[in-house]
Amino acid sequence: MPAFNFVRKSYYRDSVTLMRLSRDMEAVAGVSAAAAMMGTPHNRALLEQAGLLARDGAAAEPADLIIAVVADSAAAADAARSAAEHALVASKPPAPTATSAAPRTLGSALKLLPDANVALISVPGAYAGAEALKALRAGLHVMLFSDNVPIETEIECKRVALERGLLMMGPDCGTAILDGVPLGFANAMPRGRIGLAAASGTGLQEVTCTLARAGEGVSQAIGVGGRDLSDEIGGVMMLRALELLAADADTRVVCVVGKPAGARVAPRLAEALAKVSKPCVVWLPAAPGPSTIRGHNVHVAATLEDAGRAAVALARGTTPTATEYAESAADIERVGGDAARRLAPGQRYVRGLYAGGTLAYEAAGLLAQSLGEVALTGDGAGHRVVDLGADVFTLGRPHPMIDGGVRREWIDKEGRDAGTAVLLLDVVLGYGAHPDPAGEVLPAVRAVRERRPMAVVGSVCGTDADPQSRAAQVERLRGAGVVVMESNAQAARLAAAIARRAR
Repeated sequence: MPAFNFVRKSYYRDSVTLMRLSRDMEAVAGVSAAAAMMGTPHNRALLEQAGLLARDGAAAEPADLIIAVVADSAAAADAARSAAEHALVASKPPAPTATSAAPRTLGSALKLLPDANVALISVPGAYAGAEALKALRAGLHVMLFSDNVPIETEIECKRVALERGLLMMGPDCGTAILDGVPLGFANAMPRGRIGLAAASGTGLQEVTCTLARAGEGVSQAIGVGGRDLSDEIGGVMMLRALELLAADADTRVVCVVGKPAGARVAPRLAEALAKVSKPCVVWLPAAPGPSTIRGHNVHVAATLEDAGRAAVALARGTTPTATEYAESAADIERVGGDAARRLAPGQRYVRGLYAGGTLAYEAAGLLAQSLGEVALTGDGAGHRVVDLGADVFTLGRPHPMIDGGVRREWIDKEGRDAGTAVLLLDVVLGYGAHPDPAGEVLPAVRAVRERRPMAVVGSVCGTDADPQSRAAQVERLRGAGVVVMESNAQAARLAAAIARRAR
C-alpha cells in the first residue's frame, strides 16, 4: 500500500495530543497504518523507517504537522486525514473571548499570571531549549516535558538554572509534584513528609503510590529528567534537588529514585547523600551497591516497593525491612502451583509487556535473578520484558499509558507463541493516563486465554484517589482472571515462580 502525507504549515500540537489521533485514522476502512507527527528531522526519519513518509512530508519543516497514512487508495487516505482534523478540532480549547485572549508568548502569559513561578514546556525538541532558557531568565522554575533535546542544550539550561537558584526539571521529565500540585503523569497524592528526587517517571510513581497506600504523603517530588545522572550532565539537578529537600522543613525523609548513575556521578551522589542530615532512601537499578552509596543516614533499597516502604519506616522511626510478598507463603504456593498446573507442555517463558520503562527495567532484573537471562527487547527467544513506551513501538501511536492499542497487539503476539507461560503486565494510573487502562487490555487478555491456558500476572501503579481508582482497576483485572499483586516487584517474583514450576 502507498503512503500519503498531508502537511499543515506552522500547526504545532504537542505529542500527547498527536498520539491520540492514530487510533481514529487507523479505524478508517482501507487504512493499515497512520501517524501524526511534527516535521522535525528526527520525526521524519522515524516516519521513513516505518514506511510512512511521502514526498510532501519529507519537505516539511519542524513547525509543520505531518499527517501520514498508509492506505489502499487516495480516498481512504483522505478520509483518514479528515478523521484526524476532526479530532484536532474537537480537542481544541474554546476560542478566547475578546477580554481573555489566550497568550501566545511567555511574556504575555506572565502578564496574565504575574505570580506564576513554574513553566511547563512541551514544544518540539529543536525549540524546547530556547523556550526553557526564556523561562529561566524570567525567574521561573521549568518542567520540560519535551524530549529530543540536544544534550548540549540540557547542559546550558541546567547551568543557567543553577546560577539563578532555579529548578530545571527535564528534558523528558514526565512526572513531578510541587507543593501538592501534580504535573505531567503524576498520581493523586496526599501531602506529607517524604520528599523525592527522581530521574525516572514511572519509578517515581511506583514509590509515591507505595507511600500513599501506607498512609504517608509527599512533601515534594522533583523530577530531574532521565539523563541527569549521566556523566555528560553530571547529576547537577539531582544534587540541587537534594539540597532543596535537605533544607525543606516539611521534608522528614529524602528518597532518590533514578536510572543508573554514571561512573563519575555515583561518588558525587554518594557524597551529597552523606551530607544530608535526614534519613535517605536510594533506589538505582544496576547502581553502585552499599560499598559506594553508604552512610549512617542512607538505606539502599532493592526494589521500588522497598524504597517506598523504607521511606515510610524511617518517617515513623522504625527499621526498614524488605518485602517479598504481601500474601502468605501458603497463598503464594497455592496461586503459583495452580497457575503452573494449567499450563501445557512447552509453556515455560515469562513475557513482560510494560507501559512503564523503569517498571520494565525493574521486572527484568528481578526475573533474571531466578530465571537467568532475560532479554529487554521484543525479539528475545526466551524470557523477555518489553518497554512498549519506547519510540520504536510508539511511532506516531499513543503511548501505552494513554491507549492500549500497542499492548493489545503484543498480548496477541505473545499469546500465539507456544512457549509463553506467563504474561506479566503493569497498569499505570494517574492524570493524563487512559481513563480505564485495565479495560483497554482485557479484551486481548480474554482472547489469548480462550485459545490456550496461560497465567496472567500484573500490578496496578496508582492510588484510590486517582481518576481511574486503583481499587476499581484491581477489581476489573481480577474479575477477568488476572492475578494482581501489590507491587511490580511482587508481580515479577510470582511470574518467575510460575515459570520455574513450569520448567
